[in-house]
Amino acid sequence: MPLYERRSRIEAPVQDLFQWHARPKAFQRLAPPWQPIRIVEKQGGITDGSRLVLEMKQGPFWRRWVATHRDYIEGKQFVDEQTAGPFARWVHTHQFFPDADKTSYLQDRVEYEPPFGLLGKFLAGGFIGRQVERTFKFRHGRTQNDLKRGNPYASRPVLKIAVTGASGMVGTELVGFLSCLGHEVKCLVRHKAMEGEIYWDPSAGEIDKAGLEGLDAVIHLAGENIGAGRWSEARKRVIKESRVRGTKLLAETLASLKNPPKSFIVSSAIGFYGDRDEEILTEQSPASKGFLTEVCQAWEEACEPARQAGIRVVNIRTGIVLSAKGGALPKMVLPMLLGAGGVIGSGRQWMSWIALEDLVGVFHHALHQQNLSGPVNATAPGSVTNAGFTKILGKILRRPTLAPLPSFVVKVLFGEMGKALLLEGQNVKPARLIESGFEFFYPDLESALRWELGR
Repeated sequence: MPLYERRSRIEAPVQDLFQWHARPKAFQRLAPPWQPIRIVEKQGGITDGSRLVLEMKQGPFWRRWVATHRDYIEGKQFVDEQTAGPFARWVHTHQFFPDADKTSYLQDRVEYEPPFGLLGKFLAGGFIGRQVERTFKFRHGRTQNDLKRGNPYASRPVLKIAVTGASGMVGTELVGFLSCLGHEVKCLVRHKAMEGEIYWDPSAGEIDKAGLEGLDAVIHLAGENIGAGRWSEARKRVIKESRVRGTKLLAETLASLKNPPKSFIVSSAIGFYGDRDEEILTEQSPASKGFLTEVCQAWEEACEPARQAGIRVVNIRTGIVLSAKGGALPKMVLPMLLGAGGVIGSGRQWMSWIALEDLVGVFHHALHQQNLSGPVNATAPGSVTNAGFTKILGKILRRPTLAPLPSFVVKVLFGEMGKALLLEGQNVKPARLIESGFEFFYPDLESALRWELGR
């Protein structure tokens, strides 16, 4: 029977390491971004008898996996065993060992048996082994990253935080990260609020004001997807209003509270700077012209009621977010894998990007750095041109990059949206993050892509 083991030294005390795994969002944080997984049912946590039902996508199909927990030893161990699923056998033992006061060891031991007996081993044994190695390399890296981010603030009180846009790509990861560090996170939702949720409907101007009382911070991520179709005038109004209306509603409501939060951290975008060719841009650079510039300016100005009420406001100007889960990266990867990847337009336009792993860290950093306010560029230091990006992605995927997408084709296919998002660019530097001591785990493009794609 195949046996896989991995042991890593983690920069956290063993009790913190164990508690991170025991929290409800831990499995979500440990799921690799390139592997589509959805949780169907969860009964209990990791103690004996707890049960997790999930579905994993394999090709075009979703496969059901049922795991039951056993052999729980507080602070030391728990086991999950597949009781139904794709493997003939899967027993996963999680173990935690103390090292020094501020370090510990994480050990995963997996006994597994491929389906279909000897035939399954012969046909898929090597592939399965590589995927298990790929997955657990990610899991240990994610555990290390999260706890390393949390370590400097581990002695501080737990925060009460509300998050809008919590079901989106960034919001899902941010909520999971904050929850696994022990913070109390409430999601703003448009449906009837359940436990741990706060109702709001920005289009109707409705919000549960009482639910926002006594929070430490509000993180506002919600907004219409700017890349989901051509920009008609009606579409542009929706994009702008979805950001301005929601931000204004939150800012005015927070300003009117008896016990308002100390911090209001609002997503923005580097579209604020417009198309600037070779110019190096920092938070001190002025706005330019264009639709995205107008949106970002109005978005940030909508925060003013909160700022006037003495609430610390941080505007996170985000670059291209790299994640295998969604956004721009999968749209670039698919044609590259099919051999149809290449530069877009001239290839000289700058792409200022950030790994989703680091973006989550930026919001966490902004929560705790009380001297940080105003605009903050959330981009990695290593911005590249489109040609440079294409070359590095092709290298990682081991595919040619000889199929360019000419500018005129972009304009015909995507109109104004394609011109703004694909042919224009900005060389943006994260000056304020660096000055405030933020650590990028993935500062260069190759390391970021290898992390997010698991390659």
